[in-house]
Amino acid sequence: MAEQNFVQKMFAEYYRAHYKEIAPPSSLSQREFGFLFSREKMMIRHKSFTTPEELQRFIFTNAPSDIYYSSTYYERPTEPMERKGWLGADLIFDIDSDHLDTPCKQEHDFWTCENCNNSGRGNKLDVCPNCGGTKFRMEAWLCEKCLDAAKVETQKLLDFLISDFGFSPEETVICFSGQRGYHVHIEEPEARTLDQDARKEIADYITGTGLRLDLHGLIKRSRRFGGVGPDLDDYGWSGRIARGVYDVLASSSPEAFQKIDGISSRAAKSLGDDRDSILESWDKVSPWRARNVSLKTWTALASRGVVGQVSLIDTVVTTDIHRLIRLPLTLHGKTGLKAMEVPHNMLDRFDPLKEAVAFDEGELRLLVNDAHAFRIGDQTYGPYHLDEVELPMAAAVYLLCKKAAKLVQG
Repeated sequence: MAEQNFVQKMFAEYYRAHYKEIAPPSSLSQREFGFLFSREKMMIRHKSFTTPEELQRFIFTNAPSDIYYSSTYYERPTEPMERKGWLGADLIFDIDSDHLDTPCKQEHDFWTCENCNNSGRGNKLDVCPNCGGTKFRMEAWLCEKCLDAAKVETQKLLDFLISDFGFSPEETVICFSGQRGYHVHIEEPEARTLDQDARKEIADYITGTGLRLDLHGLIKRSRRFGGVGPDLDDYGWSGRIARGVYDVLASSSPEAFQKIDGISSRAAKSLGDDRDSILESWDKVSPWRARNVSLKTWTALASRGVVGQVSLIDTVVTTDIHRLIRLPLTLHGKTGLKAMEVPHNMLDRFDPLKEAVAFDEGELRLLVNDAHAFRIGDQTYGPYHLDEVELPMAAAVYLLCKKAAKLVQG
């Protein structure tokens, strides 16, 4: 197919120009590598390299559509999984906007049932309403709001890792995935030896899974004095619960209180009337003793507050001790953007739709079938429907990667 050949040619040109910039991971010879070749629709796995030059030469020669390396260290990385000899694994976190419930997905994400071709907008369904099928194809477009939401979750994750687990910023490496999210890597020796159960405990802590409010100080003290609870500056989840409650109180209207599960209309009115005094009391006396606020209401506020405090990581990635992860400065086969490391002090202002652009020269004429509006660089393109357009190369490659356009000959 001409479009696939063109993308392959562009990827090859990128790697010919930049292959020497692609740094191998640490302990290179103990890593397994995987390469996806979209033209052949196959992945090659169980590859290993002994020198950076050997890896770079392979990339230069083959120009894969996607390049991965194992977060795991093996004695024999080229052997089948059961004979590799597991030595340890980096601690990896993945935050993907595909897993975030952003309202804009109802506009730019599409699902299609693989059984009956029924389709619709929004998040993937569990069951097709037309035929009962459970397999779907998803079409998700680059979206600033989704990427910003993924960045917020990444920042919350970093706060957990640094404040609660004691890792330093230098021990946590942030990478843009090249598509819709971020990876955070920890390669410290203490983390490498963690088994799946230990990694699940970490994932559960970060996502608030199984969290019990009473074990963090939110209890009923007495009939006379009401409840007691944690302080804003308490360590770990105790402080996070307090800050979560404070945020809910500060950001919610009286009408919004009524929408919180567990809060009655009467309790919502009391909260609306007393909210300012409760917030002010946090610096003076215990707010948990506020009149007309029952333990049930505090519990409902805390449960809502916890939702805003967790980081929505993909727990499957964190607990997987054999995970392949995308190699920085390589291209993402579904977008043509670069996966890349993001310094901590740059994360706030990092704009992946500008800084991860790999193709910044030339233009290309395309016939676009259907495309939702998307931004690359400083310009927004689309929406398109059976439109013939001339686009900058980065936008054109993106549409070709998504199989949403065809080349216009001549």
